[in-house]
Amino acid sequence: MITIVPYCEKYKSHIKDLNYEWLEKYFFVEPDDIVHLSDPQGEILNKGGHIWYLLVKEEVAGTVSLLKINDEEYELAKMAITEKYKGKGFGKILMEHCIAESVKLNAKRLILYSNRKLEPAICLYRKYGFTEIAPDHSIHYVRSDIKMEKLL
Repeated sequence: MITIVPYCEKYKSHIKDLNYEWLEKYFFVEPDDIVHLSDPQGEILNKGGHIWYLLVKEEVAGTVSLLKINDEEYELAKMAITEKYKGKGFGKILMEHCIAESVKLNAKRLILYSNRKLEPAICLYRKYGFTEIAPDHSIHYVRSDIKMEKLL
């Protein structure tokens, strides 16, 4: 049984663990990662953002966040699926959930930062209507070489 649940203390460590897993595999953990992932309550939720976990039965298989930029714009961030569950369509489930939640929040735009090296992720983003836009000086990750947006 697959469910998506909002952030709770029971699963707090999983946002950090799942993101560190992929970051250490493909890149490295950057200072902003440490800040956001060590204090998700203070750095994401208390600033108007949202965090969800995808559970397979009671096991956390993935996570995703929406970081609030302003009342009409959110950043899709901290999306991670653990290795054990990759290739099972869970990224699609989390993406659809985030888009639906963004609409409920009356967001007009989603943005994300990624890296072209992550081809499956870039394909997923494009499939769901994200298009590449010019990067700006707000990119806060060394690893980011692409900025994308989806108008809602």
